Amino acid sequence: MRNQGIGSWTARRARKTPDKVAVVHEGHELTYQQLHERVLRLAHGLQRYGVGRGDRVAYLGPNHPAFLETLFATGLLGAVFVPLNTRLAPAEVAHILTDSGSDVLVHAPQQVSVDRPPHTVALDPAPGETSYEELIASAEPDPIDEPVTLDDLCLIMYTSGTTGRPKGAMLTHGNLTWNTVNVLVDIDLAADEVTLVVAPLFHTAGLNMTCLPTLIKGGTVVLMSAFDPVEVLDQVEKHRVTYMFGVPTMYNAIAAAPRWDEADLSSLRQVICGGAPVPESTIRTYQRRGLSFSQGYGMTETSPGALFLTRDMSEAKAGTAGVPHFFTDVRVVGPDQTDVAPGEKGEIVVSGPNVMQGYWQNPSETEKAFSDDWFHSGDVATADDDGYITVVDRLKDVIISGGENIYPAEVESALHEHPAIAECTVIGVPDDRWGEVARAVVTVKPGAEASGPEVLAFLRDRLAGYKIPKSVVFVDELPQSATGKLLKKLVRARYGASRPAGDDTAWTTPQTASTD
Repeated sequence: MRNQGIGSWTARRARKTPDKVAVVHEGHELTYQQLHERVLRLAHGLQRYGVGRGDRVAYLGPNHPAFLETLFATGLLGAVFVPLNTRLAPAEVAHILTDSGSDVLVHAPQQVSVDRPPHTVALDPAPGETSYEELIASAEPDPIDEPVTLDDLCLIMYTSGTTGRPKGAMLTHGNLTWNTVNVLVDIDLAADEVTLVVAPLFHTAGLNMTCLPTLIKGGTVVLMSAFDPVEVLDQVEKHRVTYMFGVPTMYNAIAAAPRWDEADLSSLRQVICGGAPVPESTIRTYQRRGLSFSQGYGMTETSPGALFLTRDMSEAKAGTAGVPHFFTDVRVVGPDQTDVAPGEKGEIVVSGPNVMQGYWQNPSETEKAFSDDWFHSGDVATADDDGYITVVDRLKDVIISGGENIYPAEVESALHEHPAIAECTVIGVPDDRWGEVARAVVTVKPGAEASGPEVLAFLRDRLAGYKIPKSVVFVDELPQSATGKLLKKLVRARYGASRPAGDDTAWTTPQTASTD
């Protein structure tokens, strides 16, 4: 095969284990041979729309076999896959489609209506729409051997940026392949793995830390379209799941489910957690059930694995993010870019074959992100004498809510569009369910009026639900330094409590966190 990329994986796996079940979704099974044939047919179908080397194909929908089929089909053609977050607002989806230059959109029926690219393919088509299944059925499963190297671009995964606009991390076939190798080495997945994929595939951890490593080993992937803690327990028991990934809020919800104590979890060899700082209480809850509970650290730009706490050290070093993945290097550095001493705080920088090429059509942000070959995470950590790294803070102001990153600059940009708001800032505040949620602190223009509910309603058409602040505090002025720089530390101190202590400014009662 001349194709060395992700698109060749289904052919390589089908020639080894054609009759093994590859994917299970809502009671329907696909063997590796069936998966490969559908990928070939879809690739030929996409060629009818002119899709070829370098062209972008977007996917908007929940976890579904079609997500994987579209990923592999685009890889087979040397095209580029663009997964879209289903929680984004229509304006955000439209921006990504335009920014990426996607010519084809494969979408699920329940997704929001957006301005479409030239060609759309629907999983459940409305009248006049192209049917995904009909497109596959009408094409032939003839072999395709487009030359693709590990250096070729495989997918563009958008991540919210500090500038207020999402940035497209360019991940190559090599980035995904080396990340997969890291997972296989450090997590020791087996050919009989049964992996529950409940985290969304449009996030890099759901796709690259669980799904792709399982498929390359010839295991079985059980896809859940949406997270439900009771259903997770049911699926673990029904399919004898051996491996799964989730964010802390997911694991907390599962442990709080009524069936938690009596659920049969004996098949689980390992559960891993990431996406947000993991409370020690969560770790201990799973360890008390006799489970190996490991956590890791990474980001979209590193495909995502950077650090991982292996199973054998999950108790001795509980609370740390572990050590670098096998083929990845991580350092904790000071402002002069030299390594800090054990116990001292520094920034996490990452280098390795899993680190992205750069940001799509954004050379200035790419240049800012790298120093030589080291990617700057913006996260602060300490390393102990054994090299185990603990993430302790963030240089960037990112708010991590239920495993989703919320960048204040993006929310602040939307708030500034409100005609009554003069100044604003967004901070994270503790939340029992989501870990933390966003809070807007705003000033109002002279003579103007605004209320908390009205401000939040204003944002609903502009931002994904999880990005919208859950409370708004109105103040006379925001604290600034002598040079006019916003003193965000002071903002957090004054307005970061459940209710601003000692302050009678108007504010809204914190809203119930949205799950849309």
